[in-house]
Order: sequence, then C-alpha cells, then structure tokens
Amino acid sequence: MEPTSTNITIRMDRETKRDFETFCDNVGINLTTAFKMFVKATLRTRALPFTVSDIDTRKQARLELHEAFEDLQKESVANGNDKMTLEDINVLIAECRREKSQVK
Repeated sequence: MEPTSTNITIRMDRETKRDFETFCDNVGINLTTAFKMFVKATLRTRALPFTVSDIDTRKQARLELHEAFEDLQKESVANGNDKMTLEDINVLIAECRREKSQVK
C-alpha cells in the first residue's frame, strides 16, 4: 500500500518565496524538500530547529557581546594576563574581522 500524501498551502510574499527558492536551488533542494526537512527536524528534536525569542535585538546583541567579553577575559587569564586592556580587545576584534572577511 502506497503512503498517502496531503497538500499544504503556505502564503508568503513573492520576494521571500523567490529568495528562499534561490537559497534552496543553491543548496540543491526544492521548497518541498526544505519544508519536509524542517518538519522532520522539528519532530525528531521535539523543538523548532531555530531559536524563537521575544528579546529585543539590541538587548540580545548586548548579551552576546557580554558573553564574548567574558570568554575573552577567561582566555586572557588562561594566557597569564590578569587584565585585558582596551588595546587587547581591539586587537582581538580586528583579528575576528579579518577572519570573518576571509570566510566570505
């Protein structure tokens, strides 16, 4: 016996659909496959496969920066430095920017 299937209709603006189709095409799948992947990942993990939050984006950015700064401070202490100077932070930021630009 063949499995039964059903149709699902999703409404979205044309530009979003076009952009998502382009993304899907770039990774070698179509919209149906992408949606099935989303559903299966959700069912497998029993959670959405991305974070849903009502946190203000600026507040979220500050939290992420604070966490990053704490990580840098721990790294600094591990390397034998008691305190991280603003110059140390700027050097690390510059290194991160260089690495990020090389990834693009």
